[in-house]
Amino acid sequence: MTEQEIKEEIQRVIERGPREIKPEYRFDAFKNGEPVLSKKKGHLPAMGWNSWNAFGSGNTEMLTKEMADAIVRLDLDKLGYRYVVLDDGCYKNERVDGHLSNEEVKFPSGFKALASYIHDRGLKFGMYNDIGTNLCAGAYVGTCGHEAVDARSYIDWDVDFLKVDNCYYLWDNATFSDGRNARYVYAPNIRAITLSGEGYAESFSAVEKGILRGERVSKHEGFVTDIGTFDGTGPGPSPIGNRSGELVFYVNVPKSGSYTLSIEYATSAEEGQGSWLQVAVGKKLVYDNFVPETAMKTTYGTFDGITLPLCEGENEIRLMNHRRQENTLCSYATLLEELNRAKPGHDILLSICEWGKTQPQNWGYKVGDSWRILNDITFRVGSDGNAGFGAWKDGYTPSVTSQYNKAVIMDSFAGLDKGWNDPDMLMIGMDGLTDNMYRTHMAMWCMMNSPLMLGLDLRRVTKGDKLYRIIANEQLIALNQDPLGVQAKRIYCSIPGEYAPDTTYITNLDRVDILAKPLADGSVALSFINLREEESVGEYAVTVERILAAIGEKLPNLTEWKNAKRYRVTDLWSGEVCDEQSGTFAVKCLAACDNVTVRVTPNV
Repeated sequence: MTEQEIKEEIQRVIERGPREIKPEYRFDAFKNGEPVLSKKKGHLPAMGWNSWNAFGSGNTEMLTKEMADAIVRLDLDKLGYRYVVLDDGCYKNERVDGHLSNEEVKFPSGFKALASYIHDRGLKFGMYNDIGTNLCAGAYVGTCGHEAVDARSYIDWDVDFLKVDNCYYLWDNATFSDGRNARYVYAPNIRAITLSGEGYAESFSAVEKGILRGERVSKHEGFVTDIGTFDGTGPGPSPIGNRSGELVFYVNVPKSGSYTLSIEYATSAEEGQGSWLQVAVGKKLVYDNFVPETAMKTTYGTFDGITLPLCEGENEIRLMNHRRQENTLCSYATLLEELNRAKPGHDILLSICEWGKTQPQNWGYKVGDSWRILNDITFRVGSDGNAGFGAWKDGYTPSVTSQYNKAVIMDSFAGLDKGWNDPDMLMIGMDGLTDNMYRTHMAMWCMMNSPLMLGLDLRRVTKGDKLYRIIANEQLIALNQDPLGVQAKRIYCSIPGEYAPDTTYITNLDRVDILAKPLADGSVALSFINLREEESVGEYAVTVERILAAIGEKLPNLTEWKNAKRYRVTDLWSGEVCDEQSGTFAVKCLAACDNVTVRVTPNV
């Protein structure tokens, strides 16, 4: 295909609009626990190295080979670090005859040859793309409209892992996309509805008679707005709960039959107000499309084009827009569908990287092996000889604690039968963080079953040095890769208040957290984490009773725990072992940004 033909094809995709959503990709199917397209489950969190934090778009074939060699030289592969992933910057800026192609200066041998080099060392090969038209760094080679040909390329190149981003996405106001795409992902503001038919007619004020379901939708003077899904890209909203909202009416009609629904509405193309509307009677979707745009966002019109099949008596009528989640799921599923077609039975890991925008904790398990929960952990990536910069705290996402604060309460979404919450790549080895921060960063990610993707230039690591001892801590890695596959639960937080520590979203860093993680051998890992940038003095403790109340049902040996008279406690950083008989596990002092992580084994 020529460049012009490619652009014309993308224009046809735009004009066609978002794909028709299959029932299994609908919002009402999110909680059914069923992956789609025979998506394999049972993978433990991926471990490896990704090029982005170390080199940004400046990665090269030579650097990638050096990183693969370093993984083997440092014996990191023996610890589980096996995926070597090329991030953005590896392709030509535009397609060649419709196909993805290697950037010939940086990757002269091509991706097939690089995959062979990596596979010959017993490692696995990963690549990157985007469900939009462009990659985040700008290359006009996104998978949108090219899923079939790209899937064939990835199979031909022997790819084992795909990280797929969400920039320049056509049906959402994603990063770098047209802000007017918000019209796809929010319903219009609704003032009233009218039902007529079968000798019946009645009007209902949205504010007075409408019921708000979920956590986004809101009532204002004379109208209901924010009918859609929270944008989860930033650290604002909690990931727990129903992150989208609907306007619901319960109406009684005299007889079964067809009724005309008229809606008084106003459209826009901005956060909270769009022009795409979904209407359902119970779970039966009867309308899913744009409504005619009104002259202004405050100018109300009437839409009469919807027929509802109603039953005698009470009916539930739902006005909503779940397309932000449904469209994105559908786009990732389209790529997975084509991978399945290109190679039935493949075992490519799919890393969903839409930054938590569409609340993928609700649907990511259907198609992915992991899903990013926020925007990038750092925007200040490195280059050859430059470590880049990481931060402990930040008001937005680029920090260890911004990512941790969300991921730590998302344990209910993760598991071997689902996949893993992904708070982005490790920043161990980057400037801006202390050794304590590196250690705690590692402990957090291991306890939370996060993918362990190293982001540092491995030429800076010597076997046995400080960085190595952190990333190669076998005891911590064993927590992350434990075959029980259960993410740790926060069971204690030092901030006073009446709340559930495992589900309450807390961003105040003036605290100590205690996490508990059940393990396959019947042990429990406990991590005492100081979020403060100063020493925490005082006793922080949890009892066996508290541990069992929180995670007891996940333990394979609950009876043994209940009957234990003593416990073996192993410090996973120092290796020290002690005997505990009181049934209380405590630390009395934690250095700034430090942690104590132990493995507790009951002895009856």
